Amino acid sequence: MSENSRLIINGGHPLRGSLEASGAKNACLPIMAASILAHGVVELERVPNISDVRVMAQILREIGVKVEFDVPRNFMVLDSTEIVTTKTSEELVSRMNASFDTMGPLLARCGEGEVSMPGGCRLGDRRIDFHIEAFRKLGAEVVIEKGIVKARSNGLTGAKIFFPSASVGATENAMMAATMAEGVTIMENCAREPEVTDLANFLVKMGASIEGIGTQTLRIQGVKEMHGTRHSVIPDRIEGCTYLIGAAITGGDVTINKFDAEYSGYVLEILQKVGQEVLIGEDYVRVIGKRPIKSLDDYAIVTAPYPGFPTDLHPQMVSLLALANGDSVLQESIFDRRFMYVMELVRLGADLVVSGPYVRSHGVERFQGAPVNASDIRAGSALVLAGLAAEGQTMVRHVKYIDRGYQNMEDKLVSLGADVKRVEWPLTEID
Repeated sequence: MSENSRLIINGGHPLRGSLEASGAKNACLPIMAASILAHGVVELERVPNISDVRVMAQILREIGVKVEFDVPRNFMVLDSTEIVTTKTSEELVSRMNASFDTMGPLLARCGEGEVSMPGGCRLGDRRIDFHIEAFRKLGAEVVIEKGIVKARSNGLTGAKIFFPSASVGATENAMMAATMAEGVTIMENCAREPEVTDLANFLVKMGASIEGIGTQTLRIQGVKEMHGTRHSVIPDRIEGCTYLIGAAITGGDVTINKFDAEYSGYVLEILQKVGQEVLIGEDYVRVIGKRPIKSLDDYAIVTAPYPGFPTDLHPQMVSLLALANGDSVLQESIFDRRFMYVMELVRLGADLVVSGPYVRSHGVERFQGAPVNASDIRAGSALVLAGLAAEGQTMVRHVKYIDRGYQNMEDKLVSLGADVKRVEWPLTEID
């Protein structure tokens, strides 16, 4: 996939049909990192074919993990029998935030790790203070030199760790480190996202002893060694809900199969509030788009840690609300630079105003196609949704961001009846 790919979207085609949910990006990446802990072979099912997964695979290969990815089967084999280095590639780590997840496993298994400050989408402050403090409480010495975090320990020991605010990354990294620490670790105010739960369940399959999975308090009894296992990654709630919002924004009818509605309950409630028909089965969710799209005049969406409204669905939901029959408000409480997509939606005709942590929408009758720029994974998907509902043609630039989190997005949209194609574009100064 080229760095200079564009998506050309001819709007006006309602999405109709069904898709099978991909494996969750935000579960798969830390699980791949956790494979470092295993003295043996890990087999992963439902691994999404996205660029972030391929980058993580390359990071692991460079430290000695043997990685084989059967893309057609979404099946990955990781053999961590031999770790040859505890230093990760600065160039690769700079590409995504989840790369820092390798620090906890390296520290636990090898007693040391050197990982560059994490990169990824420019969404605002992604401090690693909570990670570092947790490592120090477990007995590691941690310093930062020239943008590289260096951690070292002669043996981690159990500790009591309290997170000032729930952090997915810090919870995951500390949990992985604590699995092989001597004694008991108590972690409080942990993140409860389904992806954190999936990682914890995976660690238990490898031999970890973790109590309180899915709650804010985890009790971890350190073990001497971890072994290989087989695991199926949970469905991607963000990807699935993106396509369900696509059904609503285009007035279509989309079913996501092999999907756990429980993980997306709040989002599905919002879709019902704005007048969409939501049908929930044992392992599927179906959304039938209805008109008018109702505004949220007396209700403000506030992004929050799970089980609240996920920040990763903020831009997509605003794309939908921008076509509602009145005024709506969404408050972003997690990433202060999440609003970079707003002016791109305005290019398409949306009436949006950002004020502090709020984006206020006055619904318009329709969008008009135009060239727009994706600034991150979720902003890109929101612009694609808007383009599907627009009159005329929309060109979405910087598709590389979308490729980080969505597997074959244009192919899936075409299978649902959209008119979307990927093209390669000559490099220009605007890129």
